[in-house]
Order: sequence, then structure tokens, then C-alpha cells
Amino acid sequence: MILADSGFWIALGNRRDRHHAAARAAAERWAGEGFVSTWPVLTEVTHLLTARIGIHQALEFMDAIAQGACEVPPPPDNALAHAAALMRRYRDLPMDLADASLVILAEQLNEGRILSTDLRDFGGYRWKNTQPFTNLLL
Repeated sequence: MILADSGFWIALGNRRDRHHAAARAAAERWAGEGFVSTWPVLTEVTHLLTARIGIHQALEFMDAIAQGACEVPPPPDNALAHAAALMRRYRDLPMDLADASLVILAEQLNEGRILSTDLRDFGGYRWKNTQPFTNLLL
């Protein structure tokens, strides 16, 4: 399973996004392995798609997720406290809840491959405190 960040989903759903072609290519290339994300990422994506394109695009996205385009596992019991600790650690970037949830998911799955348009942040974040992410999108 490959982690999927908000920027990947937004680029995939927005033909005018500068990363749209890369997102489409990555979706095709990595579809066989499957994608995994988090509720905070889904929340961020639906909000941004609604604001930038319209509710129809947000609904298409949610329909695709509901039909299995991506797995969304439940967070571990300590996710909120761990997210707060990560957000404090990376406050200078700053880290938001969606990004913190992906770091937690990487730790949960022991998987650091990610599809993200956010090179700066995911270039700096570490899962399990030392492991860098490998961005497969850009």
C-alpha cells in the first residue's frame, strides 16, 4: 500500500492543477499496489475540492473512495496524542493534522512510500523518528 497525501488526490481530481499529469501517471503506475490514506486527509481533500472546483468534484472523490480507490484504516488508539506531539515537533514547518495522520499511518504500516505534492514537508518529516519518506509522485 502506498500512502496518499491530499495534494495527490487534489491534483488527480483537478485537470487544471500543475501536478495533474504526474498524479494521473502515478495513479496508473501504482494502482496495483493500492493506496491508503486517513480521515484527516479525506476531510482536507473534500474541503479543497469543494472550494476550488465545486461540490460535484468532492462527491466524485468520495464516491471513488467508497468504491475502494483507497483504504482508510482506523487510527490507533493513541493517534490524537501522537498527532499533537508530531505537530509540536514540526511546528516550524508547520505540520497540520492531515500530515501528522500520514506520519502515524506510515509508522502503523511500516511504509514510507508516499504520493505527495508537498516536497518540503514530506522531505523533512520522519516516521519512527528517523525514517525518511520516499515521494513517488515528484
